[in-house]
Amino acid sequence: MFNLKFKCMRINDSCRGSKIFRALLILMLFALPAQSAIAQLTIRISNSSLGTVIKQIQSQSKYQFFYDDNLASMRIESLNVKDVSLVEVLDKALKGKNVVYKIDDNVVYLSKANASSSTKSTQQQQKVTGKVVDANNEPLIGVSVLEKGTTNGTITDFDGNYTLVVTGSNAVLQFSYVGYQTLERAVAGKTAINITLKEDAQVLDEVVVTALGIKRSEKALSYNVQQVNADAVTTNKDPNFINSLSGKVAGVNINASSSGVGGVSKVVMRGTKSIMQSSNALYVVDGVPMYSNANKVNGTEFSSKGNTEPIADINPEDIESMSVLTGAAAAALYGSDAANGAIIITTKKGKEGRVNITVNSNVEFNAPLVMPRFQTRYGTGIGGVKDDNSSRSWGPKLTEARYFGYNPRDDYFQTGVIGTESVSFSTGSEKNQTYASAAAVNSKGIVPNNKYDRYNFNVRNTTSFLDDKMTLDVNASYILQKDRNMVNQGTYNNPLVGAYLFPRGNDWEDIKMYERYDVARKIYTQYWPTGDGNMTMQNPYWVNYRNLRENKKDRYMLGASLNYQI
Repeated sequence: MFNLKFKCMRINDSCRGSKIFRALLILMLFALPAQSAIAQLTIRISNSSLGTVIKQIQSQSKYQFFYDDNLASMRIESLNVKDVSLVEVLDKALKGKNVVYKIDDNVVYLSKANASSSTKSTQQQQKVTGKVVDANNEPLIGVSVLEKGTTNGTITDFDGNYTLVVTGSNAVLQFSYVGYQTLERAVAGKTAINITLKEDAQVLDEVVVTALGIKRSEKALSYNVQQVNADAVTTNKDPNFINSLSGKVAGVNINASSSGVGGVSKVVMRGTKSIMQSSNALYVVDGVPMYSNANKVNGTEFSSKGNTEPIADINPEDIESMSVLTGAAAAALYGSDAANGAIIITTKKGKEGRVNITVNSNVEFNAPLVMPRFQTRYGTGIGGVKDDNSSRSWGPKLTEARYFGYNPRDDYFQTGVIGTESVSFSTGSEKNQTYASAAAVNSKGIVPNNKYDRYNFNVRNTTSFLDDKMTLDVNASYILQKDRNMVNQGTYNNPLVGAYLFPRGNDWEDIKMYERYDVARKIYTQYWPTGDGNMTMQNPYWVNYRNLRENKKDRYMLGASLNYQI
């Protein structure tokens, strides 16, 4: 009996030992991959690049890296580590480099940290979509969707849908539509914002200015007309005030010119109507049509130049109201020139009462928003073969010694500045009112040596006779406008062609001295060592400072009207 129990105890101990052994074996099997996943890295480099560090990490581990090609050339002065983890390697290599990383399983993501607010905006662009309907849940077509405080806007489509890329999660969207209350919604990080607009009974009683300056109630008109408040063009000041209307008028698309500050803008109402003819709207100022005299040139590589337009010469502070006519009504009122629509502008008059003086001053800074993406992996040449005279950037792969890090945004473009100052004077009695104003716009474009200056002087006097049945309105204005180096739209005289296509294997600093002395000819000539005959272009700085394109306009305008009320 004793022996039997002893055997059983021995058997139980053996069984228990077997279970413990199996448990330890399983733990060891799980521990082996966990230990192997913690890679121990040894790296010793000096005066190298981040790309070299990444290659050594990949050779010693199974980690994969995703990063922008520009980061590969970032210089790493010294890195000396032995048997350390990936986190320690990255922390030491990226210290003070303004680069952040994220590790997801065996993938490492590298990206630049947000720049400080003093140099670049900390806001990240965000795409917002949504639908706008009325109280009956019917989609509203042509609702103006505007990012408040900017000219960034769009309109809803036939289904009431819209898509807008805003500057950041703190943006505020403004929804406006004729006959409906204007509504504002904060983005607050949301990617979808649906809106229901309510009818505005007060808007239906607004008075608008029709043809010949006749005022009518908006609800009494049988055609489509939209009223634009003067604040819409003075809140965000632009040398061409038409650009300030972007996103503020339903059904109207405004495309700013790439010619630089003060350039012509294209205003298209309800879509392009002609391929061969202009789709631009007609401007009518105080009942007088104002036609565009922009020069038409053939679109060759040597021609096509930037230009201004007469409507841009108006001082926006002198605007009282604006009415936008679309459809056949505009052509019926102003003829075939208004077949694409009309923008009717009414300027300010003197007001009865005490003297009123208004002073405005504004400064704006501009910078390139969207830039083309450039490859920085291959140098000067074509087909993998190096050619220092080539204008192509498909030569051999760039080494650290041959990569100069040229970026047009930082190396060529400059910060644009627009300064606007204006003063206006208004006074009058019951029988006589006087208005006078003066304004100055001094601006510098983002392209070197691109300038636009405008000076406005305006005087207007309104007098009533014969028991206020007869009114005499007289006005005089003088405009001095000067511009320099508006960007051409061809290739040869367009500085952006050379700035964008500059070979990535060449040194940009070398061509900043854009002219060199020719001993044989005894004159200074253009220095541009790039070009193989396949692309016609010049040194961008030579175009900016030697191929000067300057315009000066002196415009005197006198107007008088005599009205008699029957």
